[in-house]
Amino acid sequence: IAGTGRYLPAKVLSNDELAQRVDTSDEWIRTRTGIRQRHIAASGEMTSDLALHASRAAIAAAGMTAADIDTIRVATATPDMIFPSTACILQDKLGIRGGGPAFDVAAVCSGFVYALAMADKLVASGAARNALVVGAEIYSRILDWNDRGTCVLFGDGAGAVVVVPAERPGILTSHLHADGSHRGI
Repeated sequence: IAGTGRYLPAKVLSNDELAQRVDTSDEWIRTRTGIRQRHIAASGEMTSDLALHASRAAIAAAGMTAADIDTIRVATATPDMIFPSTACILQDKLGIRGGGPAFDVAAVCSGFVYALAMADKLVASGAARNALVVGAEIYSRILDWNDRGTCVLFGDGAGAVVVVPAERPGILTSHLHADGSHRGI
């Protein structure tokens, strides 16, 4: 991983503010989760916007430009739209023309790990030079704000990494698993 970046929307929703919406308190949330506040995307912000900020930071931290990126994976359960993918929208916003594969990975909490493992395999095999992997979500738009069991846990934001070839691997191994039989639990 040659560079990392992150982005949090400007609006902050504190536990005390959340307690005005749902039956909870700052103490109840902090003792169970450690969370004191969460960031909430502005009404005009899209998942690709959050991803763009985090991506620019990761690309700059890697000492690269967007033109150096040849594949993009965006892990998200809250895409801008069903198609084109948020990764393709991000590719356009970064100004990457004639770029390589760009697609979303919709695996919710494990999505970033899945996307990172795929990018690592592409780079290690030589099929890609420099991969951009982004996890970006705007959960505030899909949460049930009346369910204190979930709404206290989530906010909006994005994180990104640039994966490049290396003589010594930085990602030693990945083991991906899924078991759809647990969907009702």
